[in-house]
Formats: sequence, C-alpha cells, structure tokens
Amino acid sequence: MTAALVLGALVAVAAVLFVARPFLREPAPSTDVLDEPDELEQRRLGLAEERDRALAALKELEFDHRTGKISDDDYRELVGPYRRRAAEALQALDARARRARERAFTPE
Repeated sequence: MTAALVLGALVAVAAVLFVARPFLREPAPSTDVLDEPDELEQRRLGLAEERDRALAALKELEFDHRTGKISDDDYRELVGPYRRRAAEALQALDARARRARERAFTPE
C-alpha cells in the first residue's frame, strides 16, 4: 500500500516538473527582446490609450454623479468633452482598422 502511494507521489511530482519545465527555464537573451513598435503601431496604441482614458473618466464621472458627489449641472458640463474625446478616438481607431482591412483584401 505505501509503495503504491510513494510511486503515485513520485509520478505526480514528475508530471508537475515536466509540465512546469518551460516556465522554469531562463529565456535565451536573443529571444527575450521585444520589438519596438513602428510609428503606425505607436499611433494606434496612443489612440487606444486615449480612448481608454476617456472611457474611464466617463465611468468615474457617471459614478460620482450617481453617488451625489457631482451635481447635475456639473455633470452636464463635464460629460460632453469626455464623450467627444472618446468618440474621436473610437472614430480614428475605426478608420485605421477599416483602412487596414481594405489593404489586406485589395489584390496587388
């Protein structure tokens, strides 16, 4: 009984080590480098960050308004610019995605 238990424990430990082995190794220095995004990718990332900031600000503004921290008048004054920023970023991202799809499906 104990021999089977010990054997089972050894098999379990061996299986865990076999599965975890790729995660425990240090990566090779040549493969551990991230590529620097090109100018177009940096622009897309900037637009996505702007969208995320505007949407987060809208969410926080909405929460503050619902909890009574911000009055109705202040809410109406602040919500417009945030919505415009979010909409502009979304439109720019959508236009970029549309152009990328058109380039991908246009035969040369």
